[in-house]
Amino acid sequence: MKSPAPPPLPTPRLLLPRPLRGVFFGTSTFAVPALHAFAAEVDCAFVVTQPDRPAGRGQRLQATPAKVAAAELGIPTLEPEHPRELAATLRSAPTDLFALASYGKIVPRALLALPQIAALNVHPSLLPLYRGATPLQAQIFDGVVQSGVTIIAMDAGIDTGDIVLQHDARIGPRETYGEVHDRFARLGAEMLAEACRQAARGALARTPQAVAGRETEVERTMTPPLGKADLVVDWTWPARRVVDKVRSLSPGPLARASFGDETCKLIAVHEALPPEGDSTAAAAGSMLEGPALRVACGDGAVVVDRLIAPNRGETSGAVYAARRVRAMRPLSR
Repeated sequence: MKSPAPPPLPTPRLLLPRPLRGVFFGTSTFAVPALHAFAAEVDCAFVVTQPDRPAGRGQRLQATPAKVAAAELGIPTLEPEHPRELAATLRSAPTDLFALASYGKIVPRALLALPQIAALNVHPSLLPLYRGATPLQAQIFDGVVQSGVTIIAMDAGIDTGDIVLQHDARIGPRETYGEVHDRFARLGAEMLAEACRQAARGALARTPQAVAGRETEVERTMTPPLGKADLVVDWTWPARRVVDKVRSLSPGPLARASFGDETCKLIAVHEALPPEGDSTAAAAGSMLEGPALRVACGDGAVVVDRLIAPNRGETSGAVYAARRVRAMRPLSR
């Protein structure tokens, strides 16, 4: 009688390094592509985002875009009013990487020291230029053409950490903030994914930011959060500067400009020349003759293509100009 066949040997398992564990910090729509890229590369334990805020006419509480994306990915969120409130929670869960994109709050030094590898930040400029809260809006307003996205290993300063990755990207002369925002968000997400892969291989390179000899330029291009005064168009500016201001704030929060006794939100404008044969220089802010809403500037003129008048919906500049003429209201300042 034959002996029973021995049981089959178990298939040897290939021992792979464990996936990196990470925490993502983000709030706005700029953060959403980066969150998806980060979650695809690491085991994302939490998404840290800002608390729900009232929004819209009804002032109902609204979740941040990052929170909505986290829910779709099945990742729990932490929503502290102040990031320092997270210290105990994050210390209890060892982490390899933090990643931050458009979070909107300063992460304390004590939290930045927690990840074993690095705390990475996606920043839409070629650092060290245009550090701070509003780099895209500031670059468009300044007429910057050659820009890009930088991934840094965060330190206690404002966007002063070592550069991990940096890619050039141009800003078109007619591109709005919204268009550049979406394109740079996608590029930043691709770069963050690459940085995570480098970290997993133990090959995350760091290069200090080259500031020496550029201190004045770096200081000049620091970007604070936008205030009400930053939305206002000054008609004494050259026409090109007016155009750049409007596109730097479109589709939101939108530039503001005065037409006589009304202040409107400008959605789109383009440069125009004064009427041929007009030898007199029109006062800045006055409407020039013609069917379009053409406004004299300190140098040249602009055509207002789309705007929002007080207590009215979006309309064309031509329709707005015709209404003002019918109402016999002066448009000069």
